[in-house]
Amino acid sequence: MSLGDWNLTVAETRTGTAGDSVTQQPRGAPGRRLEHRAILLFSVVVALLPGSLSGADTAATETAATETAATETAAIETELKTKVWPMLAEHCLDCHSGAEPAAGLTLDHMDSPLAFLKGRSLWEKAVQKMQIQEMPPPDVSSLTEADRSYLIDWIRSAMDDYECGLAPNPGQVTLRRLNATEYQNTIRDLIGLNYTPAASFPGDDIGYGFDNIGDVLTLPPLLMEKYFLAAEKISQVAIQAPPPARRFETSYAGGQLLVNGKTRQGNRSLTLSSNSNATFQEQIPWAGSYQLTVTAAGDQAGSEPCEMGISVDGKLRGRRRVKNQRNSPEDFTITLRLRAGSRKIGLHFLNDFYVAAEGGRPKQDRNLILEHVALAGQKSSREQLDPNTLSRSHRAIIFTAPTSQRDAELATRQVIDRLASRAFRRIADRADGDRLVALAMSVQNEGDSFEESIRVALQAILISPKFLFRVEPPSAGTPPEKTRDLDDFELATRLSYFLWSSMPDDQLLQLAMHGQLRASDNLEKQVKRMITHKHSKALVENFAGQWLTLRKLREFKPNERLYPKWNDRVRRLVEHETMAFFAGVMRGDMSVLRLLDGDFTYMNEELAEFYGIPGVQGDHFRLVSLAGTPRGGLLTQASILAVTSNPTRTSPVRRGKWILDNLLATPPPPAPPGVPELEEKGELSGSLRSRLEQHRSDPACANCHKLMDPLGFSLENFDAIGQYRTHERGTAIDASGQLPDGSVVRGADELRETLLSRNQDQFVRCLTEKMLTYALGRGLEYYDQCAVDKIVEELEKNDYRFGTLLMEIVRSDPFQKKGQREIQ
Repeated sequence: MSLGDWNLTVAETRTGTAGDSVTQQPRGAPGRRLEHRAILLFSVVVALLPGSLSGADTAATETAATETAATETAAIETELKTKVWPMLAEHCLDCHSGAEPAAGLTLDHMDSPLAFLKGRSLWEKAVQKMQIQEMPPPDVSSLTEADRSYLIDWIRSAMDDYECGLAPNPGQVTLRRLNATEYQNTIRDLIGLNYTPAASFPGDDIGYGFDNIGDVLTLPPLLMEKYFLAAEKISQVAIQAPPPARRFETSYAGGQLLVNGKTRQGNRSLTLSSNSNATFQEQIPWAGSYQLTVTAAGDQAGSEPCEMGISVDGKLRGRRRVKNQRNSPEDFTITLRLRAGSRKIGLHFLNDFYVAAEGGRPKQDRNLILEHVALAGQKSSREQLDPNTLSRSHRAIIFTAPTSQRDAELATRQVIDRLASRAFRRIADRADGDRLVALAMSVQNEGDSFEESIRVALQAILISPKFLFRVEPPSAGTPPEKTRDLDDFELATRLSYFLWSSMPDDQLLQLAMHGQLRASDNLEKQVKRMITHKHSKALVENFAGQWLTLRKLREFKPNERLYPKWNDRVRRLVEHETMAFFAGVMRGDMSVLRLLDGDFTYMNEELAEFYGIPGVQGDHFRLVSLAGTPRGGLLTQASILAVTSNPTRTSPVRRGKWILDNLLATPPPPAPPGVPELEEKGELSGSLRSRLEQHRSDPACANCHKLMDPLGFSLENFDAIGQYRTHERGTAIDASGQLPDGSVVRGADELRETLLSRNQDQFVRCLTEKMLTYALGRGLEYYDQCAVDKIVEELEKNDYRFGTLLMEIVRSDPFQKKGQREIQ
């Protein structure tokens, strides 16, 4: 992508200010660059000031909403107080109330419909435990089956009672740092480099199953240090610059100067009390102009001030009148033209004056005091860059260059304005532009090249919070507690990081700049375009890779003796298969249900041989029909089967738990404290199935395992690395499992049919919630249920098309708006 496609010229008439201290280090020295970066890190932070909103219409709407909501919830609130709460008090509160409730769970505050809404996740788990009759414990509760069913239905109704049409809250995302993948992709698209500085970054934390959640994306000191180093490396790779200016500096205290070939007073000042001189010998590295700065003062006497002479190799080059007193030294500067080689610099006291004390009058004694001497020079590089050797990234960033000193600031401003605007994902404001231009001009004023100054400005941009974070400040005139629409730049940014894990491209930014992203059907067109773009690979890798837990596949190390066909190459192939399958469903705008029952996949000859599927030739992955094979959908792909297995055998428990968690959004509760893993229970014997049956005989284990185990057993025809089998150690595989309702599922085909016939809505809602979480970068709250319901409803109307899922997420209020975050 060319940076030149988005040609912004922002406030080209601004003026900058130069000024930074001179240093003897070359412009390319790390210490100098770090100093500039540290200065800019603080200078580019712009205060995010909330505005105000006069909202009579909003207030009226909220008043009406409140009144309507009060009316519609009155019935359910009455039922809560008269029937539900007495049941909970009788069967639940004895254990789940007070200072030390059972399992740390207290329910005695759940006395209103809103409390049920806010405790949605808690009550979902409670319903699950009630369904499997784990809670209330049958041995201590007399709750009838009719009352149990009534409570389950009422709790579900209470959780679904949030009125979606009444001033909904779209929620708020925590200020979100770019994660490592987003940073790397953004550098690629901003600079035009396939460069991997993020490989050395500390790992990003995971929240709600994903690594792009704002709540957990902290900024530790180590990462900030990595950002500094990466910014320096990136700027050097992206922009070519002629060799930096050479600098020379030396300095002496007055007492270090030679008087008659000897030093007198060490690091103190030197007093010349007669017509004498002090010198220093220096090796001059190159011929040119040097600045000699002498810090001097005088003991004044007589009718004229002290006079100081400056000589080079014995020849007087200039004079300075030193009028100030001993206690107030001043700097005196003279420019010297010096030849390369050893040179003797002399400082001469030219007008000594002395009158002895006489007749009660004090003596008069004129003296020259030398406090400090410094000699400095700079040699600018005359080497020019060859236009034919400039890199693509260099040409894209530096699209113009000054032709004279007069237009240097204009060219600097044009380059920086466009670069900063793209990096900050909105038009850079005046304050940021001025600071960056001033920094670049200070580099040029020190004698370095135009290209080097842009390098330094780029480093400052890359450590700016406006680059490292996705900032959505309150808009002018809108109080922070009010809901507002995202502006077009914010929406473009959300869209691009959702679908591409990277910054908006030129098309998105152009639409945002002109306020046209939401106009007509532009948003829908952009979503369709972006899904077919090569960058949508990021959605597959980062959403599907984490949702389906494929990243854990790299940690799977099966026993080499038992599974000799597994190796790193096969691991990469099976992972690629699942990614390609997900991408095929997405880009083909198929029903999301094909993820469960798709009768096709993508493989090459090597993977086909691993699966035992004939007729596939070549290294290239291609579409392959699975008709007539025992495979279909995600659940029979080796990546899923392997990541849910143990190194030495399959794990029906892990496979069943994976289905509940990742496909049905009903993860089983953790094992009770003190219950060992199956492998640790040494008293168990027999086949895996019999050992699991013994394990389930433990009342502490039974309720959860009767949900997980049948699902996992139905996949037993596939071994720990996903290869199909009918026997294990000479014994026929039993791939059947009895579900809690008494029905039996036999094999992967019946499992798919069961999931589609009984759990289709659960799967669609689970996928919607997972993808909405990923798109927003935050966990879902009770008030997000409205958006989820609407998305699921639109999916049902449109045959569950993948494109509908993406488009409805992008259209949803949580994605399009910014509200408030409720702290519970």
